[in-house]
Amino acid sequence: MAEAPKSSDAMPHRAEDGLDRRAEARVRDQMWQVSQDMLGVADTQGVWIGINPAWTRILGWSADAIIGQTSEWMGHPADRRKVRVELASLVGGMKTKAFESRLRAQDGSYRIFSWTAVPVEGLIYCVARDVTSERERDVALRDAGDFARLALSAVSGVGVWTYDIASDRFFCDAGISDLYGLDPVRAAAGILRVEFLANVHPDDVPALRATMSGGLNRSGDLELEYRIRHPDGSVRWVQSRGHTYFDPDGTPRRRTGVGIDVTQQRRLEEQLRQSQKMEAVGQLIGGVAHDFNNLLTVIQSSVDLLKRPNLAEARRARYIDAISDTTTRAAKLTGQLLAFARQQPLQPEVFDVAQSVLALGDMVATLTGSRITVETRVPDHACLVNADASQFDTALVNVVVNARDAMDGAGVLTIVVGATAEIPAMRTHPPIPGEYVTVTITDTGSGIGPGDLDRIFEPFFTTKGVGHGTGLGLSQVFGFVKQSGGEVAVDSTVGVSTTFTLYLPRVQDAVLVLADDADEAPLVDGHGTCVLVVEDNADVGAFATQTLEELGYVTVLAADAEAALAMLATGSGRFDVVFSDIVMPGMNGIELGQEIRRRHPGLAVVLTSGYSHVLAQNGTFGFELLQKPYSIEQLSRVLQKAAHWRRRMRAGHA
Repeated sequence: MAEAPKSSDAMPHRAEDGLDRRAEARVRDQMWQVSQDMLGVADTQGVWIGINPAWTRILGWSADAIIGQTSEWMGHPADRRKVRVELASLVGGMKTKAFESRLRAQDGSYRIFSWTAVPVEGLIYCVARDVTSERERDVALRDAGDFARLALSAVSGVGVWTYDIASDRFFCDAGISDLYGLDPVRAAAGILRVEFLANVHPDDVPALRATMSGGLNRSGDLELEYRIRHPDGSVRWVQSRGHTYFDPDGTPRRRTGVGIDVTQQRRLEEQLRQSQKMEAVGQLIGGVAHDFNNLLTVIQSSVDLLKRPNLAEARRARYIDAISDTTTRAAKLTGQLLAFARQQPLQPEVFDVAQSVLALGDMVATLTGSRITVETRVPDHACLVNADASQFDTALVNVVVNARDAMDGAGVLTIVVGATAEIPAMRTHPPIPGEYVTVTITDTGSGIGPGDLDRIFEPFFTTKGVGHGTGLGLSQVFGFVKQSGGEVAVDSTVGVSTTFTLYLPRVQDAVLVLADDADEAPLVDGHGTCVLVVEDNADVGAFATQTLEELGYVTVLAADAEAALAMLATGSGRFDVVFSDIVMPGMNGIELGQEIRRRHPGLAVVLTSGYSHVLAQNGTFGFELLQKPYSIEQLSRVLQKAAHWRRRMRAGHA
């Protein structure tokens, strides 16, 4: 093995360090021996004069096989010309050269070396680092990247992005550029985050920023769906998945991810939802038609029997009672439907849920029967809510009846009133913070199967046998709670139990209002009270005026709101009350009432409707409301109450 060259130019002199030349030579010789890189000295023809032991360790050839000749015999044929060119440039005056070439090892394989060469006084000093593993790894990564890009290119609407945290830039492939509506050249070179997010739908930006920020503080994969407002005018849904990479000290370095166009999937899901809605509507129509046909059959039969001559008084009374009872059942049915649709005009009031549950105790015990043990637990303090108390009672009874049937008449029913600081995540919404009163009803019944759990609130859906239940009870519960600003959760284990939890917004420091005893007053005569009836349906208007006249009222009929305002403009002083339907073409009853308040502030207004989405969403606007269908007694009482208020207003101004 050749010794290391002793040329003083092989290593810079450092006389200032106090080392003599002999010590420097020993240091150079040690470095020559232990270097992991191949070191060598060649003449200007490329003939090796000396090499270090790393050549034999890496390539397997002995020093005698290498020294005294060039490397061409073991160089890769494709690299020989390049090596000659690099050597010529060094001989021609180039101070330093860096290049790569391949040399054949003794086992026949080729190794890749990164060369650094320096010409010094007619000799070439070289350092060669074996980079074979690195280049193989680079090739593997490049091949994997090419494969990934080919795979992604085969699937439309998919692309890859990388976010460099230090530079705050996104680097995107062609798939992402097309999906986000970006310039592909600039996106590949890197664009600022603000530009990358510029086309994100404004409603989705907060959630996206929160997800991105959260990824900088924790490891793990991130996933989010959001919308892109594409420059072509379309809106695209993107499912973005990414992973954040951290330095050993915990500093986030970069995030790499994939963006998938899920717009078509969203459209298909929406079509499926619409199809399911249509199926539910069909089921709803069929159920309503079936129930109302039954009710109409009773009414029609009773009317036909009433027309028979020489009918005994007892039978006449029985048929009239049948018509009255059937009408009440029909009104209850429509109320349940409107409650499910969240279109029922509620009459909210502040009441204590705990006291309402206790007051219903006897009724619950009667409904469940003696073989079911009812346990009720309520707190000592008030649990106030602002909701329709009657609808709350109905909802509680509906859940209790459902539980009774699930237990087949025997078991334990537990009703617990409490409070919570949020509504938990369920169905499609995240947790909702706030103060809520909870009513939890748990039974020890048969439970609800997973396939039925998502359908129990659908109208007319029931797992009970034919003739048992209408399928509207839980629909009413769902509609009432949602319309009241709350939620209802269900947890069930088949064969073990089912728990319904009602969440209602809690009211703090409210004053309970006692019921108006006037509502229970007997039917009274109108005593000449003048009522302006506003009704666009001619039959209903005629019947209302005739009924009021028989009760002693003076009535005037207006076909719409404009006609009513014209009559009031010419003589509002003669009217004591305006009795108006809500749902009318043109100006509706609420708008009419508000206009009367503005023009004739002392005139009482009573509204009536069986359905109004405006009332369902905003309440009664402070007007007295009489829900259809109403009885003569209810109509008389509400008009007398309004007339009494009118007289007090007049007396106050007198």
